[in-house]
Amino acid sequence: MKLVDEAEINVFAGNGGNGCVGFRREKFIPLGGPDGGDGGNGGSVWLEADENLNTLVDFRHQRSFRAQRGENGMGRQMYGKGGDDLTITVPVGTVVTNVETDEVIGDLTRHGQRLLVAQGGKGGLGNMHFKSSVNRAPRKALPGLPGEERTLRLELKLLADVGLLGFPNAGKSTFIRAVSAATPKVADYPFTTLYPNLGVVSVEPHRSFVIADIPGLIEGAADGAGLGSLFLRHVQRTRLLLHLVDMAPMEGGVEASPAEQVLAIERELRKYDPGMLEKPRWLVLNKADLMFEDEARATAEAVVAELGWTQPWYMVSALSREGTWPIMREIQHFFDRMREEQLEAEAAAHPHVAGSPDAG
Repeated sequence: MKLVDEAEINVFAGNGGNGCVGFRREKFIPLGGPDGGDGGNGGSVWLEADENLNTLVDFRHQRSFRAQRGENGMGRQMYGKGGDDLTITVPVGTVVTNVETDEVIGDLTRHGQRLLVAQGGKGGLGNMHFKSSVNRAPRKALPGLPGEERTLRLELKLLADVGLLGFPNAGKSTFIRAVSAATPKVADYPFTTLYPNLGVVSVEPHRSFVIADIPGLIEGAADGAGLGSLFLRHVQRTRLLLHLVDMAPMEGGVEASPAEQVLAIERELRKYDPGMLEKPRWLVLNKADLMFEDEARATAEAVVAELGWTQPWYMVSALSREGTWPIMREIQHFFDRMREEQLEAEAAAHPHVAGSPDAG
């Protein structure tokens, strides 16, 4: 089972500028000689790991990247300007493979790490390099060399940021369809999801997170029953858990009440790893569209009261997508706050002293 985020891109390094054929022509200076300058080097393409990114979703919209070409050489021994390098940011943990050769070019494992993926072409020589005692007026210059072109496959092993917990048929697959481009199988019977479905939720450009639809857990999952034991380890690495609960269980389906469903999942989490219950866990009461609004609100408040729930809770209809997007925005704000707190903690641990020791 492959839990990866993939993208394929084309990168084009800049071509080198052409060398110039030129001769010095100034008043009172006869036979000035060749003075054609060299072309500038083409820009190269680099990949740089950025810990603020966690998906490759942006490469679905832009797949082609081209560095700047070098300028041509000019007379008076003027060299052409080199093309600017192009830097493409990718998430930490991205593996880069050359599609044509299937060769792994590199693995970006730390923030700020850079990898050269396409070398810019070298600029051509101007005719001033070809003068000699037997050829004082060379009309020869070299063209710039072409930059490298590559098709790259980017692979990111996904550690989902958000895990969806819940009984079979709680609506997790429908929920992930509503908030991402993932298309898990959806049907009106339990155990529809046989494999974890991963979706990328893009709140804004360069602000996204990964959400995982975990196969429905049942009683005894921590001991190997059902499908859930295969994926509890995956949930263990998430930063936030969304606990989906069916407010209106279908006939012949889950017999437990909404509160009993929550408590049953809590028992499995505690049995597998008690630390998982310490993770932030938000309650999402689903299928509110199957009740009148007042009835749904009363049912949701009764479940929250019965559980003594103190963390955030929401009432949604994943099928109609009502109430789902505000949760996604709250999740993004939650991750933004986590990142800010982490940066503040790092700054406190490594304070920068302003000025010299005897300043002031």
